[in-house]
Amino acid sequence: MNGPFAALRWVFLWRDKSAFLEGFGMTILVSLGALLLALALGIIFGLFSTSAKKALKGIARVFVEFFQNTPLVVQVFFVYNALPYVGIKLDVFSIGMLCVGIYHGAYVSEVVRAGITSIPRGQMDAARSQGFSYLQAMRYIILPQTVTIVLPPLANQAVNLIKNTSVLALIAGGDLMYRADSWASNGTLSYGPAYIVTGLLYFLLCFPMVTWARRHEVKIKNRDIQAHPAEGAAAGGAK
Repeated sequence: MNGPFAALRWVFLWRDKSAFLEGFGMTILVSLGALLLALALGIIFGLFSTSAKKALKGIARVFVEFFQNTPLVVQVFFVYNALPYVGIKLDVFSIGMLCVGIYHGAYVSEVVRAGITSIPRGQMDAARSQGFSYLQAMRYIILPQTVTIVLPPLANQAVNLIKNTSVLALIAGGDLMYRADSWASNGTLSYGPAYIVTGLLYFLLCFPMVTWARRHEVKIKNRDIQAHPAEGAAAGGAK
């Protein structure tokens, strides 16, 4: 075989496509589990961040700052290599779902916090004056409006989360990146086709979400301009 992209290398890859499909399936499963965990943590700590109670705000701040300012790979290695010494041993799927989910939960909580604070404060005051508790006002008044606003940045977080599952390759996680690298290094050394196909499979997962997020963002901006034509004209004049 001559050249990194020789035809025979592609033939070998097609012959062993099941390895890539298994890795692709593992990546999807880890991504779904991590995404659900990230959303749950993001909503909880996002609500903590906007709470009037300083203790809850402090807990949310510590969570966000710690996980945003330590590398994901350090967190994965800590759980994989250090926790077994204290009797906690998890399988690679659980490690991937937990570490990636918690790491992105910190980012999602900031998205949720920004979405909640973008709703005019008067709406919360009006709801409370009508007898709503804080949680009821959040559930029925604030959060439904927040969802529409935060969907585009949440989609971007989901894309980053999917790509970050590739960190599992460092602990033999059986994900797409691990399968591709193992196949190339242990077989025909066909790194070129392996990485191209791997990149295309990640692209298939991420590109539709990025496209949807971009279109939804434009839709929100157009809706705001129609709702506040004077502000839109002023913004256009400022350009």
